[in-house]
Amino acid sequence: MQEIKSEVISKKEYLSDSAINNYLNELSNEVIEGDVKSLLLVPPDYTRKSSSLGLITEKLYFKLKDRVENIDILPASGTHDPMSKQAIKSMFGKIPPEDFLEHNWRHDTIKVGEIPSRKMKEFSQDQLNDAVPLEINKNIFSEKYDLIISLGQVIPHEVVGMANYTKNIVVGCGGSQIINKSHFLGALAGMENIMGKDHSPVRKLYDYCQKEFLDQLPILYLMSVNSSISDKKTGLTKIKGIFTGSDRDSFEKAVAASQKENIINIRKQPKKIVVFLKEDKFKSTWIGAKAIYRTRMAVADGGELVIIAPGIHKFGEDREIDQLIRKYGYVGTERVLNYLKENNDLKNNLSAAAHLIHGSSEGRFKISLAAPKLSRDEIEKVNFNYLDYDKTINKYNLEQLKNGFNQINSEEIFYIDNPATGLWVFEK
Repeated sequence: MQEIKSEVISKKEYLSDSAINNYLNELSNEVIEGDVKSLLLVPPDYTRKSSSLGLITEKLYFKLKDRVENIDILPASGTHDPMSKQAIKSMFGKIPPEDFLEHNWRHDTIKVGEIPSRKMKEFSQDQLNDAVPLEINKNIFSEKYDLIISLGQVIPHEVVGMANYTKNIVVGCGGSQIINKSHFLGALAGMENIMGKDHSPVRKLYDYCQKEFLDQLPILYLMSVNSSISDKKTGLTKIKGIFTGSDRDSFEKAVAASQKENIINIRKQPKKIVVFLKEDKFKSTWIGAKAIYRTRMAVADGGELVIIAPGIHKFGEDREIDQLIRKYGYVGTERVLNYLKENNDLKNNLSAAAHLIHGSSEGRFKISLAAPKLSRDEIEKVNFNYLDYDKTINKYNLEQLKNGFNQINSEEIFYIDNPATGLWVFEK
């Protein structure tokens, strides 16, 4: 099949619907010219609905469904809960539910290779010494598909630096070993050192996986760069550009565009940041901790992060990780590393250990959680400060707040209505 490589980016504000539609028409024609009979689409899951890639997936599906014999959709859910039929309909519109496959990171993968110990030592600067088996969802390597289109948003990320590209396959469709080790590698590197940057230790690991194990596959990466502001009604963000290709060059162009669009520099350091997490999207702190990751480089020492989370009712996405978060809590790097030395349950779930590090303020600022579906005891036991939900939403009238600085009575706060859309950094 002839290599597909293209891009479209708005020179003004954001891409119009007609510009996106024209781009997808051209892409669809290239797919047909490549004589594709069986196609696998790998879009993000519901936790990334704001990327607008559900709509892109739906449009692409219906442009191709009468011209391609078979189309399957495998949401790259990683460690997240599988999507319900309601979530599929909400994100992907009229695509038939029976065309969707599910990814289970603990059970649906096959071993496709191994990252040798010498490479893990190199990536981790001698902190990780064991070889890591690379396990990927069995459908990716099934030889059933003539083309796999991986759709994802490039945006600053707490584990890899800049999300997407190979991450969508290696983690979004990956198995427990690569997820555990890569997340812990990112934690060892330190979020503040890698967020918003390319060529992090974890990205080098994923690049190795691409070169050694994924280059053989017919994967096409469709990567979007989006606005850092969500629409208040739909929750979706506008698309600045789409970059499509099978090599790193397309990803690097998307990274450069995202760094301009999604890193929000703040010249005045906020003492209090208030973040809202939508009820239908953020149901666990495993996902909702983006409120912490994406604001920690902005909030002042001794300040406070207030998280308003009407949908959060648990800590981990699956039972095992939920129990580990409840057991150990968000207690900072030093204590988590000490727990690791003494406890096999944490050693066997390094992604949980990484998350506990990522979700801690390291004692630098206070994290307060208003989550009506969790009790005071549950919240305080994981080392967060408890806030009464009703009192909190009465104090901060979300309908009246705008993104950025607001004055509440005599208090100045910085408000963010969707932390998944950017990275906020105090510009010293």
